[in-house]
Amino acid sequence: MDGLDDMDHRILSALRARGADPHVARAARTLSRVGEHGALWLAAGLVGAAVDGPRRGAWVRATALTAGAHLASMGVKRIVRRPRPAHVDPLVRTAGRHSFPSSHATSAAAAAVAFGALGAPAVTPLAAAMCLSRLVAGVHYPSDVAAGAALGALTARLGARWMREAAERASGRS
Repeated sequence: MDGLDDMDHRILSALRARGADPHVARAARTLSRVGEHGALWLAAGLVGAAVDGPRRGAWVRATALTAGAHLASMGVKRIVRRPRPAHVDPLVRTAGRHSFPSSHATSAAAAAVAFGALGAPAVTPLAAAMCLSRLVAGVHYPSDVAAGAALGALTARLGARWMREAAERASGRS
């Protein structure tokens, strides 16, 4: 085992141990469930589009970026095919058997960047909790979560101009 793998295993083991607390385990399970396939973030984006009429287009585009990031992570998983951690007992069942990158982290980071740009700062701490929950649940290595978060943030950042164009068009500035 090389240094990164060893660190991944040790950090995961330490954080998975936090799941022994029933309150922590319940939170990790809940975040895992609502984050499956990016559902929480897609719903939040659609609510944003419904309640913020003047920037509806920007919200729809931010939601599309979040969905696109999630799909990209699924594609990377099919290429990398890293198995999920086997040295800890997971708190939750997973939709797939591949671990890298964390799709929960990808969609969470994409939503934090995209929705944050639209003035939804509460998304960022919730996204961080979602990322951490994947470790507490024992279903991802820290490097899976970090790579997923980077992929999501990058996807949303690359689409920022596309989002701004929709917001500017709605405000008549284009």
